[in-house]
Amino acid sequence: MSNDVILDLCGGTGAWSKPYKDAGYDVALITFPTWDVTKVEFGSYAMQFIRQNVHYNDTMTILYEDVYGILAAPPCTEFSLAKGNSPRSFKTAMGVVDACLKIIWNCRYHKKLKFWALENPVGFLRQFMGKPAFTFEQWEYGEDKVKRTDIWGYFNTPKPIVTEKPEKLTTNLGKRSHSQDWSTPKPPPGYEFLNNLPYDQRRAAVRAITPAGFAEAFFAVNK
Repeated sequence: MSNDVILDLCGGTGAWSKPYKDAGYDVALITFPTWDVTKVEFGSYAMQFIRQNVHYNDTMTILYEDVYGILAAPPCTEFSLAKGNSPRSFKTAMGVVDACLKIIWNCRYHKKLKFWALENPVGFLRQFMGKPAFTFEQWEYGEDKVKRTDIWGYFNTPKPIVTEKPEKLTTNLGKRSHSQDWSTPKPPPGYEFLNNLPYDQRRAAVRAITPAGFAEAFFAVNK
């Protein structure tokens, strides 16, 4: 299609950027364990990401002027309401958010950036980023889940593909079933490779997958 670059920051499996990749965009997935958004050097015309799992001098260069859009999904653990009173480090978590924002800002300084979006489940990030531009629940995009997710940024808002909450998610039985599925999630079709991960890593990876319906709806209005 074009040489437009979509940066997928902290994107895990790359589910959010998949529609862009399928459409022919040049998607750069900047995520652990290969890449770290905090390990980047900013130059006058480009930025260099430093590969983490090979050797220090191995880098990926991205020209600012080539970046068309940015999707960012920094880890949510420290911002999660579910963590309760367990120890948490907002400073460490905000270091990753700050790194994502610096990448966004440096790309925008060079004029071409068409859109950017940073997502996190509803939680304490609101106290640092303010009110989000958009909040959705997964069932609105065809998933049998109720996780509420915030998105900050500059983008066109995707329209829900489901407007009435499924009855099974409004009953106590549905809520219990959802909770069980959420604690022991199974990889959706196409992500079976996650079964090779240790349990805790697999659970986190599956729970972090962007719903395909949402990814498609976002792409439809931001391309």
